[in-house]
Amino acid sequence: MVTRRNLLIAAGAAVAATGPLAHPAAAALPQVDMEALIKAAQIDPRRLDTAITEGARDSVLLVERALQARGLLSSTYVDGHFGTSTIAAYAAYQRSLGYTGLDATGLPGQTSLRLLGEGRYTVVRAISPGSVVSLRGVRVNTRTRSMLFEAERLLGWQLTITQGSYNTGVGASAGTHDGGGALDLSVSGLSSTTRTAVLRRLRTVGFAAWLRTPSQGDWGYHIHAIALADTDQSTGARNQAGDYYLGLNGLANRGPDDGPVVSPKRTWEEYQRTL
Repeated sequence: MVTRRNLLIAAGAAVAATGPLAHPAAAALPQVDMEALIKAAQIDPRRLDTAITEGARDSVLLVERALQARGLLSSTYVDGHFGTSTIAAYAAYQRSLGYTGLDATGLPGQTSLRLLGEGRYTVVRAISPGSVVSLRGVRVNTRTRSMLFEAERLLGWQLTITQGSYNTGVGASAGTHDGGGALDLSVSGLSSTTRTAVLRRLRTVGFAAWLRTPSQGDWGYHIHAIALADTDQSTGARNQAGDYYLGLNGLANRGPDDGPVVSPKRTWEEYQRTL
């Protein structure tokens, strides 16, 4: 089966075989900032307008022009806004590579992004979710694991995971746990003040995180966390990440964010650069 990870391994082998001097002209190509691009791909489809995500315009335009050149995106939507039309075009491109399911949601992955840009652009500040591993009885990717460990280091204690990632069996989650970057955490025995402290630390290291209550849905009290900029996200998780950036609660009612304010809102990569 063709997957993003298989193609990423193959792409890495090709680079190793040819060496950095095999394509000297590549240095002159414009650059797509993957961190900025993924942020736009999370936020822009959730906007009610066609505003452009700060710092992402040039990278989005390069990708949109590449999609247009392949006949996948109308010139009308080559505008620097990574909205639903660009998401659909990128998903069509992923399917043309043989991707299916979570690998063809329209959220760019490192391998497909580089393949799309051959001869047109290079990719900088690349993001990878890493491999899928087991953590305390659930599945997560190594990026999410690192983020959780850092939040726990800041807190000074270990959290209890009740749901992990890559889990299609979480009916109440509307698919947010189907892909990477999703965690549910127990708040049993924690005071209101402590719950807020946990949310603050999770948000600090790059999670969109909220306290979920029984009044909101068919679940008990717990913390729901989505790793921002995880390129293995399901569509539902991507939408929640976008809503978090826009100051919303990540629920179907799209109400105002009810968690602690952490400003600026940083991804894991942005947080690491502050250390």
